[in-house]
Amino acid sequence: MDPTILLPLIAFFVGIIAAMIGVGGGVFIVPVLCLIFNIEPRVAFGTSLATIIFTSLSSTMNYSRQKRIDYRVGLVLGAATIPGAFIGAYLTSVIESRLLGLIFGFFLVFVALRMTTKFGFFKFGFPRKRDSWHRMIVGSDGNIFEYDINIGLGLALSFFGGLSSGLLGIGGGSVMVPIMCLVMNMPMHVAVATSMFIMIFTSISGVVTHISFGNVLFEYVVLLSIGVIFGAQLGAYYSKRISAKNLRRIFGVVLLLVSVRMILKYV
Repeated sequence: MDPTILLPLIAFFVGIIAAMIGVGGGVFIVPVLCLIFNIEPRVAFGTSLATIIFTSLSSTMNYSRQKRIDYRVGLVLGAATIPGAFIGAYLTSVIESRLLGLIFGFFLVFVALRMTTKFGFFKFGFPRKRDSWHRMIVGSDGNIFEYDINIGLGLALSFFGGLSSGLLGIGGGSVMVPIMCLVMNMPMHVAVATSMFIMIFTSISGVVTHISFGNVLFEYVVLLSIGVIFGAQLGAYYSKRISAKNLRRIFGVVLLLVSVRMILKYV
């Protein structure tokens, strides 16, 4: 049996988890392509990033109906990720495949530990400054999210979210969600929804460069996209039923398991 016929089913479950925790799904798709289908890391990165375009669009549609996306912040941070995504995608052409695999694995360990350890420990307190924005989001269910964010700091760090997206084939959510929550003090549920919106810009930017290097397997993208589109809708719907604390735990534990397996393959 051709194992590629399982890709839509795998992608469906990836889409559910990805939309629930605000990542594009690359942290799961890349290991699947590398570990199960033995695809070279740089090609897995490009193929994953192309699939994430559909994950982010599908999730954003649902989160938009829930009115949980901070569009103003999302547009600003999304613009900052674009140059990083171009540069990151270019770097895959000059870094050796085994090293790319190890970088990806240790990157996931770092993010997982940040999200599973005590949340407040990594939070950066800051006084209100001229570059701080007071934000209030009212969800479709009546929940009110009110917070102050340091947009200047978030803008500077978002470049690295884009860099990780292009370099590692992820949507950037595994970097952007911690930045928005731990650094910018954004509520988890708003950060997850806004992260999916930002990924539309980040993933498209990175994919353009990956296509030019021949790093995208379009037949895999089609099969993966069929699954993630439906899975992302379901994940976005159920995310509002899970507490922010549990969302962080799910995020961290899943990433930690995937990272260990990825490191073992390339060591």
